[in-house]
Order: sequence, then C-alpha cells, then structure tokens
Amino acid sequence: MVENQNIEWKETWKDDYIKWICGFANADGGIIFIGKNDNGNVIGLNNAKKLLEDIPNKVRNLLGIIVDVNLHSIESKEFIEIKIEKQPFPVNYKGHYHYRSGSTKQELKGFALDKFLLQKQGKRWDSVPIPKISTKDLDFDTINFFKSKALKSKRLDENILTELPEMLLENLHLMDNQYLKRAAILLFHINPEKFITGAYIKIGFFKSDSELIFQDEIHGNLFNQIEKTIDLLFTKYIKAFISYEGIQRLETYEYPKDAIREALLNAISHKDYSSGIPIQISVYSDKIMFWNEGELPQNWTTENLTRKHASKPYNPDIANSFFRSGYIESWGRGTLKIIESCLDSGLPVPKFNYNSPDFWVTFKKDIYNKEYLNEQNLNNRQIEALLLWKNDKEISNSKYAEKFNISERTALRDLKELVEKDLLIKVGERKITKYVYITKANAQ
Repeated sequence: MVENQNIEWKETWKDDYIKWICGFANADGGIIFIGKNDNGNVIGLNNAKKLLEDIPNKVRNLLGIIVDVNLHSIESKEFIEIKIEKQPFPVNYKGHYHYRSGSTKQELKGFALDKFLLQKQGKRWDSVPIPKISTKDLDFDTINFFKSKALKSKRLDENILTELPEMLLENLHLMDNQYLKRAAILLFHINPEKFITGAYIKIGFFKSDSELIFQDEIHGNLFNQIEKTIDLLFTKYIKAFISYEGIQRLETYEYPKDAIREALLNAISHKDYSSGIPIQISVYSDKIMFWNEGELPQNWTTENLTRKHASKPYNPDIANSFFRSGYIESWGRGTLKIIESCLDSGLPVPKFNYNSPDFWVTFKKDIYNKEYLNEQNLNNRQIEALLLWKNDKEISNSKYAEKFNISERTALRDLKELVEKDLLIKVGERKITKYVYITKANAQ
C-alpha cells in the first residue's frame, strides 16, 4: 500500500490531524494510519488503546461525524487505522472547511468555498439566483437572436416568438422563482462582467510560447462572444487558401470551422466561471490551443470524453440553452464532431489534455507543408521524404535508404529524429517497422 490521495501516514497522533479527517470527509473519503512512517512502515504506538477511545470522541465532538477507528498489530507493534467516509453534507472544523485535493489538504476560502458548498447542496454555480436584476436589464437583441435560432433548429415551437422574456427564461430553466440565474446573466445580459469577473475571451497570436505578436479580447454575453470570436478567428488569425471552380471563388481554411466552433462551445460549457479567469485561445503558426479553467467528470479519459461523459457539461443551464438554440446539434457528440471534422479535413486528431483545473484542446494544422517543415531544423532528405510520401501516409526505413542512396543506419537516424519531433509515429518492431504520418496513426 502506498500513500496517495486517499491514504495518509502519520507517526504519532496530534489533535491537529482532525483537520485532515475533515478534508477527507469533504472530498472522497480516505484512510489515515497512525503509527506508520513516511515509507508506510509500522513503527508502533505506545498509547494505541487510549487513542482508540479518544479519536472517535474528538472527531464526533468537533466535526459531528462518526469515523471507524481500528487497532492493528504487526510484529507486536500497534497502529491505528482511521476510516473516513465521504459525507453528503459540508463538514467544518471550528468554522473552517478543509478539503483533500491530491495528496494535500487545503482550507477552502472565497470562490472555492462557495463552489464547494453549492455542490454539497446539489447546485451548480451557474444556477445560483441573482437578486435585483430583472429581464429589463437583458439584451433584447440577443433574446431575439436566440428565438430565431431556436425556431430554425425546431427545438422550440413557434410560440416562442410571442413569448415574454420571463416565459422564455422560465422554459429554459434560467429563473429561480422571480430571480434570474447566473446562467441567464451570462447568456443574455448586456454586460455580464458587471456581475461575473473574467467572463470574456482572450485571443493571442504567438511566435513562440514567450513571444506574443498581437491579441484581442471579446466581451459581451456568451452568444455575442461566440459569434464575435468565430468571426475574428477566421478573419484575422486563421489563414484561408483561395481556389476557383470555374468563376466561383472557394476559401479553404487551415482548420475546419465546425471543429473550432465546437471547441469554443465546449470551453464555454465547461468553464468554471467562479475562477474569474477568461477563456484563452492561443494561435501559433502550426497549431491553435483552447484553454479554460473548468472541471470534467471523475475518471476522465480522452476515450470516455468522446462517449458517455460528453453529455455532462460543467454548466448544464448554459449548455441546455445552446442545445435549444441549435448551437449544439446533439448531446454527447461534441468531441466526436471535433475529431471527425479534423479527419475529414486531413488534419491530425486534436489533443485533449485535462489536469485539474486546466483543460486544453490543441489543433494541429497540416504540418506536412514546406513552409512549416522548413522551420523544424530538418535536413533536406527529411523534408523531401515527408512531402514525397505524404499521400502514402507512411515511410519505411528501406524505402528511405534506397531513395537517398544512404545506409539503413543513416535512414534510421533520420526517421528517429522525425519521430522525436512529432512528425511521424513509429509502428511495429524490427522488419515490420514503419513510420506513419500522424493523421493516419491517430485515425486508427
């Protein structure tokens, strides 16, 4: 057994450890062993039997919960095991709320405490009612825009065109009795940032991670932010390639519009608006990255995000309004749509990275073009090979060596370097080894 987010080892008992018990109770539960060192080895206790009686009483009196305290012995060395169950209600220690996060204990304050208390009540941050704001304070142009979109999507009937704003918001579950919810402020208010700090989007074009070339900020309610952000990305940040079919002018963008829009909707639906930090979109010469501070379901993986968990947004009231307006086509397909759009456009599958509370979606454009490859410090053979076998989507060591009249050892070194630079992926071993272009490898 090793120390982790659900297990803590302590050599001796201190009453201060009741804070740790409080932290486990407010999180997912856990076990504290008293009488073990930092390596998990039993060192024994001289007062184990007394602690067996004292600890449950102190925890009950100070925290108001019952813990399971057991006495164990190994090689005549006694130690205590304290089992703490996850509690359905908030637990405080002398008025302070502690929480187990990873392998550390944190005292919850400010927005973090507000969010924790709401979750324990079965509520979300975006569903909290805000007093002293009426529908008269909302942007009626946005409300009418929503109505026209919802009517077109056929997810609300024609009666919505004549409904008063109060009735519409009630149907969208954006009201709590006579009060507007925070989600309604974000979606329809003229200036949501008056009430919610950081409720905007930042876009920056970067030459490198430390060199910002230019940037923009998009403010307003969420519907305005979506439209303005997409327009700005595809007029200022993302290149369009021009071609013609007869006299018809065609524009092909570096990234598929559907995928970019879906990534933006995901960022907005999963953003933790209590953090006060804006959504950030970073554009580079070869990639575009969406970042938001938010949360995903427990046991998250890229695989289950594309399946059952995709239908569980962090802000369900906001996501429901997007669905009704037609912005979201169907529940549970957002991430799949992003992947399919990229593959249909011949691009690599985007990378999804989640390290609480940071969530990233990274799109790579067609990296197999001369402009980009010239920037990667490759030799002429490597660039020519990547362009030559682009349609085949794979390269073998023997073909590479034969093409450039070099030894297989030199070919192997060149190809290994392309793998290290994330331009190819090695598949197979020894005689069946091949080097696959990223788009095909990720599509399999």
